[in-house]
Amino acid sequence: MRRLLYRYVDTTAWDLLWEATAKRKFELLMSAAIAFILLLVSSAFLYLFEAESQPEAFESIPRAFWWSVATLTTVGYGDVTPITAAGKFFASLTAISGIGIVAMPTGILAAAFSDAFQTRQDTTRLP
Repeated sequence: MRRLLYRYVDTTAWDLLWEATAKRKFELLMSAAIAFILLLVSSAFLYLFEAESQPEAFESIPRAFWWSVATLTTVGYGDVTPITAAGKFFASLTAISGIGIVAMPTGILAAAFSDAFQTRQDTTRLP
């Protein structure tokens, strides 16, 4: 697949992207782990807050997981929403956390790509 892309795309950019991702693999995995833990925690709490009021929407933690995914990724389909005061409060905390969860790997990749690009420029300038 990578070789197929090389025919049609500037390979320098792809090389920098692969290099940047490889160098920040640990940070990216940590941000994914944090996101997954936050998904589980928000699912469990929404189940606790909303299951009694909305048994059809929040009948189990896996069903609440759908709500957590939609909220943390800032998609917010609106098909399932909390109606209790505690559920709404926790949902607002989850939504705000979702912004940071999406921004974290974006910042990591941007910094890594910038570092890889700078390193590449420095090595090509040397005599």
